[in-house]
Amino acid sequence: MQPEKFYYDNKIVRNFGIATIVWGIIGMTVGLLVAIQLYKPGANLGNQYTTFGRIRPLHTNAVIFAFVGNAIFMGVYYSLQRLLKARMFSDALSKIHFWGWQLIILSAVITLPLGFTTSHEYAELEWPIDIAITLIWVVFGVNMFGTIFKRRERHLYVAIWFYIATFVTIAVLHIVNSFELPISGLKSYYLFAGVQDALVQWWYGHNAVAFFLTTPYLGMMYYFLPKMANRPVYSYKLSILHFWALIFIYIWAGPHHLLYTTLPSWAQSLGVVFSIMLIAPSWGGMINGLLTLRGAWDKVRDDVVLKFMVVGLTAYGMATFEGPMLSLKQVNAIGHFTDWIVAHVHVGALGWNGFLTFAILYWLIPRIYKTNLYSKKMAAFHFWIGTLGILFYAIPMYWAGFTQGLMLKEFTAEGMLKYPSFLETTIRIIPMHVMRSVGGGLYLVGAIVMAYNLAKTMIQGSLVSNEAAEALPLEPVYVKQSTDVWHKVIERKPIRLMVFALLVILIGTFVELMPTFTISSNVPTIASVKPYTPLELQGRDIYIREGCMGCHSQTVRPFRSETERYGEYSKAGEFVYDHPFLWGSKRTGPDLQREGGKYGNVWHYNHMMDPRLMSPGSIMPNYDWLISQELDTTTTAAKIDAMRKLGVPYPTGYGQKANGDLNKQAQGIADNLAKDHIKVKPNKEIVAIIAYLQRLGTDIKANKTANNNQ
Repeated sequence: MQPEKFYYDNKIVRNFGIATIVWGIIGMTVGLLVAIQLYKPGANLGNQYTTFGRIRPLHTNAVIFAFVGNAIFMGVYYSLQRLLKARMFSDALSKIHFWGWQLIILSAVITLPLGFTTSHEYAELEWPIDIAITLIWVVFGVNMFGTIFKRRERHLYVAIWFYIATFVTIAVLHIVNSFELPISGLKSYYLFAGVQDALVQWWYGHNAVAFFLTTPYLGMMYYFLPKMANRPVYSYKLSILHFWALIFIYIWAGPHHLLYTTLPSWAQSLGVVFSIMLIAPSWGGMINGLLTLRGAWDKVRDDVVLKFMVVGLTAYGMATFEGPMLSLKQVNAIGHFTDWIVAHVHVGALGWNGFLTFAILYWLIPRIYKTNLYSKKMAAFHFWIGTLGILFYAIPMYWAGFTQGLMLKEFTAEGMLKYPSFLETTIRIIPMHVMRSVGGGLYLVGAIVMAYNLAKTMIQGSLVSNEAAEALPLEPVYVKQSTDVWHKVIERKPIRLMVFALLVILIGTFVELMPTFTISSNVPTIASVKPYTPLELQGRDIYIREGCMGCHSQTVRPFRSETERYGEYSKAGEFVYDHPFLWGSKRTGPDLQREGGKYGNVWHYNHMMDPRLMSPGSIMPNYDWLISQELDTTTTAAKIDAMRKLGVPYPTGYGQKANGDLNKQAQGIADNLAKDHIKVKPNKEIVAIIAYLQRLGTDIKANKTANNNQ
């Protein structure tokens, strides 16, 4: 057979590389603004579109799906072509994928600050954008599998296993977590409610970290690290164990985000067990990567690219040890809802994802431009300032997390809470948040220096858009060798590999999700829990729009410290009409599940106008625009009708009458405020959000009153 000549497409790799750099700097800049607002709430400049609640999801989406997402596609498109000895299946699909992904990111940049959000963490984008994500993901999959089918290399290298598992699992996660009922062009309600919605969200949320932030990066590690070190992968057998064990175990671990909540205890226990097991395959991958450098450690001293890789792998090892540790109930009881989680997440994001991305960019860009890196000194500066940035970020956040967790649980010798006000912990950790923003600033400076360095590298070189290559065509029939192990059969069958990976991840998915949806005893109902009134429902949507769930949880855990501070612990039946659930993942402010009736309407009005009037030292921004903005009641009927379709027991035809009840309740709140000389029209948004806050937790109080009267 004669070798076939063909060309690698480097232009698509270059495009995704530039997008990675640009969106990375944007996402990190937004992150820095978010960090500053946690000790300077006025940093939003009085602008409702730049408050913490609105731009925090913008930061997470920009970093995860724009910075990391583009980096994944950059690495996959470069490595896949060379591993398969084939150009990408379709140049047109490559372009559609690139521009479609950038438009999705741009839509997030526009809609999230405007308040269009589903509230699901890492999945805040509304239903039309979810559909666009699905379509572009299919384009990526067709392009990837089309390339695999026309390959000239029969064996599928380990990196490709991780790419295939990433594609199929993200597809399942995204589709199931996007079951929404559209109400308008950019508004929807989730099909699931309360406990069920929480389980689906954290099944998605944890595995988005697993299969978007981890598995594709492991695939890139298996390709780029041996290339950078000029060494073969340490252990082929270990890579097999690493792959199958990781994708099987990871999918079960989501419930560890919901420990001590109203999620059934059996599901919590499953999450803990599999989280502990997760250490083995995670560290197996880290060890396989680090030992690939055997005999090449002298290169690490001089090669900044390998420095980035080593620190990245080390950060991966730290994060994947800490994750299982945080799933232990004793540790989770202290660390959950605190800045400890923020530190943990950013060790992985800044160290593992960030540093591997930087290493690949520094290695890849000079090669496709056929030139040398513009400045090795700048790259070395980037490495050291980036490393310092991680340390200045993570250490203060660990410190803050320990401080919060211990202060909130401390009792005096007399058995009273030592720090009854949540605000006391907020004020205590402000210096740590200042240091955190310094660390984020250092990391951002490093990224900007890299952008300049790589831009100069591109200018001094010339992109080889179509890189010439040649390889023997794939033999039509493969003759099995006596030395072939069982796994080589799978490695040569991409569809079989995809199906096996799908089955492996579906086992844990069905075992955890189905009982909660099919066995009613998993979510017991409470007779006194009633649907929200139309005004309360509108207020809840404003609460979601402003991103309040990003700072306030709505679930009281069964700890004495929490029941003393907030009130009775939460019950599963309280949340049956909550589409979506709002339990939160971080307490920057106190829990609000028992807020109803705790303060008068005037307190909430003044607190929204200027939080420091009612809570001196508060870091909550002013929400004074709620006082001037009118409530859009044209959507009430559609929202009530949508809730009825989701099983909320509103009377038939109530949607058409709902605004009458809404206006009556709003007038009552306005009249109550007028008694304290506060004149506000009943059609203002502030009235709706007060109605919602005053409702929280009152159903349980009503139930207790009814029981006492029997």
